[in-house]
Amino acid sequence: MHDDRERVANLLGATALAITDDLLSAPASASRLSMSAAAALIVLRADPGVSVTELGRRVGLTQSAAVRMVDGLEREALVERRRTIGNWTGVHPTAKGRRTAGQLLTSRTSQLTGVLDGLGDTEIRHLGTLLAKLLEGLYQGSGSADRMCRLCDRAACTPDGVECPVGAADRAAARAAAEDGARTDHG
Repeated sequence: MHDDRERVANLLGATALAITDDLLSAPASASRLSMSAAAALIVLRADPGVSVTELGRRVGLTQSAAVRMVDGLEREALVERRRTIGNWTGVHPTAKGRRTAGQLLTSRTSQLTGVLDGLGDTEIRHLGTLLAKLLEGLYQGSGSADRMCRLCDRAACTPDGVECPVGAADRAAARAAAEDGARTDHG
């Protein structure tokens, strides 16, 4: 059994690397954007108005790198900064930015569905179940649903009311933290 576990882990690693290589080239082929800039547009498409700092956190950049990235996206007319309450400034995608994010997601989806071409419908369903379980475990290690899902097509993840496994793990962790906090306050 130990040999099977190591073999499957190795196969998973090779598969993950091959898919990652393809996905990392997708933003370059679909646009002139870096991976971080592509992820930022996808994040902003789903959640417009986040701060530069929060956007950087979600795509894995320092605050200063996030500022430079947003400056570049602004120069390309893909995003705009909007001042809201007080000194709060949110980053919003422009119409061009939303179209570009849509193109990026379409390219990503096309590449990923192509990976599944060798599988039958039943195998795809089984793989979906296994991937959901793996994602729940990966969330426990990272604790950042926003970061894990920075390139996700949220509509594709949750068709017909299907629950996102990362979102479910995030909500469960928040509930557990709230319950723990309540026990500490009353304990």
